[in-house]
Amino acid sequence: MTVETRTGGAGPPEGRVEERVVGARAVTRLLRRPEVGATIGAVVIFLLFALNPTAHALWLSQAGLVGWLSQSWQFGIVAVPVGLLMIGGEFDLSAGVMTGATAITSALLANELHWNIWACIAGALVFAVLVGLINGFLVIKTRLNSFIVTLATFFILRGASVGMVEALNANSTVVTVLGHPGGVDTARAIFGGSFGSNPSYPIAVLWWIGVTILGTWLLTRTTFGNWIFATGGDASAARSVGVPVDRTKVLLFVGTAVSAWLVGTIQFTQGLSAVAEQGVGYELYYIVAAVVGGCLLTGGFGSAVGASIGAAMIGMSLQGVIYAGWPSQWGFTFLGALLLLGVMVNVLVYRRAQSARS
Repeated sequence: MTVETRTGGAGPPEGRVEERVVGARAVTRLLRRPEVGATIGAVVIFLLFALNPTAHALWLSQAGLVGWLSQSWQFGIVAVPVGLLMIGGEFDLSAGVMTGATAITSALLANELHWNIWACIAGALVFAVLVGLINGFLVIKTRLNSFIVTLATFFILRGASVGMVEALNANSTVVTVLGHPGGVDTARAIFGGSFGSNPSYPIAVLWWIGVTILGTWLLTRTTFGNWIFATGGDASAARSVGVPVDRTKVLLFVGTAVSAWLVGTIQFTQGLSAVAEQGVGYELYYIVAAVVGGCLLTGGFGSAVGASIGAAMIGMSLQGVIYAGWPSQWGFTFLGALLLLGVMVNVLVYRRAQSARS
């Protein structure tokens, strides 16, 4: 008697099994991306205020969109370079005060030396690059923690900004450009202008998008991006394979300083004035945005897009609280919760990514 053996009849077709495996792998790859947590968080925050009975009408209008975008760009332009610096294993606590210091530099050059506005902006850029270089060289030469070095820079710049402005400006901390210097109109159109109508969007939003695209390209498509990840992951191992760790860190510090100059320039050209303590405290927002966006505090892991989304979450939270009619202090509660949840999600995503590689 012949016994007929049948194989595969009890299970699903082979093609369907492969489809499920491929689908599971795609989901796993998605969950390993640093910005996935921030993306989910941003959607949740948007829906929270969209469904709020007090906030939803304004929140879903163009005016509501302009409102939280106008908050977010101030964080996002600097949060992206700060995120790259954190991926490289360092911090910059002077980024916030740098926005005010560069704006003050432009305003004083315009009033005291009567320079063309473009020359004032260029002078402020040179100042920002010098501060970034000093921060970077101090970190790599002294081997001090960047937290300490940039905290010292923060206090130096804050004190010097207030002291210099008061000495040159009759004890006032607000510097307003007098007259109509050359180049004002073009500088305002490029940095401080707006686009659209009813209401218009600040052109700074386009700068924010541009910085995000540039940061993403640097991080994911260039050799420099590989150096950033290697430097933050294991600096000693990176040096052993020829990565210029010191140069990478210095350039990252210069990047955060230049991004702070860009924010300061935008704010300066919007009103042709500057405040000595402008931007003080914003360095914490930048770090929160980067952390919520998937950048590990220990370095070696993160995303420029994630840092940008983290900035949008902060802007939505701060503006949404106002639209909902809640006390503004609740905005800080949102930030604290975002930071805690962001760190927890980042650790989980990082562990999943590491386990997938091993």
